Amino acid sequence: MNVKIIVRGKAKGTVLCAENPVNFLGGVDKLTGRIRDENHDLFDKFVGGKILVFPKGIGSSVGAYTIYSLKYNKCAPLAIICLKADITTASGCAISNIPLVVAEKKDYESLKEGQEILVDAIEGKIL
Repeated sequence: MNVKIIVRGKAKGTVLCAENPVNFLGGVDKLTGRIRDENHDLFDKFVGGKILVFPKGIGSSVGAYTIYSLKYNKCAPLAIICLKADITTASGCAISNIPLVVAEKKDYESLKEGQEILVDAIEGKIL
């Protein structure tokens, strides 16, 4: 599938899908890489080393530093796939060197939890 590149790079890994938007500042523990928002569908799941798939980011722009902290603490996603690239997620991925792409709705919905994929944010493809 073809995707729009927001932050360039490549990553291969297992898909972790969220139905809800992610609030990095309040909803993700920057030290452990676990979703700490009890109301989120990924509550207590570890995002590190996964291809994180979620509709969009929400919350404060300071969440970009949470993404950076996740990378620094070695518990960041390998890549992120969204339906909409919000400024927080885009800037956090850019300063952390985490590939970020935007997928079309039909392609986004075809991604399944546990699926092994390659995010090629250089050629603009998911394989």
